Amino acid sequence: MEPVLTIASLSAADARDDLLVARLTDLVNEVYAVAEEGLWVPGTSRTTTDEVAGLIRADELWVARLDDEVVGCVRIQRLDDHTAEFGLLVAAPKHRGIGVGRELVRFAEATGRRAGATTMQLEVLMPRDWAHPSKEFLKDWYQRIGYRVVRVGDFEPAYPRLAPLLATPCEFVIFHKALTSGSDG
Repeated sequence: MEPVLTIASLSAADARDDLLVARLTDLVNEVYAVAEEGLWVPGTSRTTTDEVAGLIRADELWVARLDDEVVGCVRIQRLDDHTAEFGLLVAAPKHRGIGVGRELVRFAEATGRRAGATTMQLEVLMPRDWAHPSKEFLKDWYQRIGYRVVRVGDFEPAYPRLAPLLATPCEFVIFHKALTSGSDG
């Protein structure tokens, strides 16, 4: 029988499940170590168990599973009355190419739409002075599924706590997509 992909929120009690929190933290850090290689000072992690537990408690982290195996996650948050944002989108490397990321994006869009958002936003960290293969792939992929660049932000003033951890000058590209009733990602 073919494994079934499900996406679900976690309960506040799941924030106390040390194994689950560690698994999600490790997954995010594993994926971002490759996707953002060269952007950060060596040894910098994308997230921590404390941050992941906090996102679970805030009901902002959604988990994709193939049967019982965690294979991805996405953070979904409301920015204002009209805009939702997704981030921390990851798919387990051993399950790439089967649509986990695509389904997480569709899920994030549907969740934003159900909450009354009319726009979905995402940010992609990009090196300012060179082309990063993973980031260029993501930029092209998001544009293919309907996202448009609306602004480029300077990373350092926007994220002063993280700026010293950058290994190269970066900017963040902000994408938007209209969440119409017919859009499905």
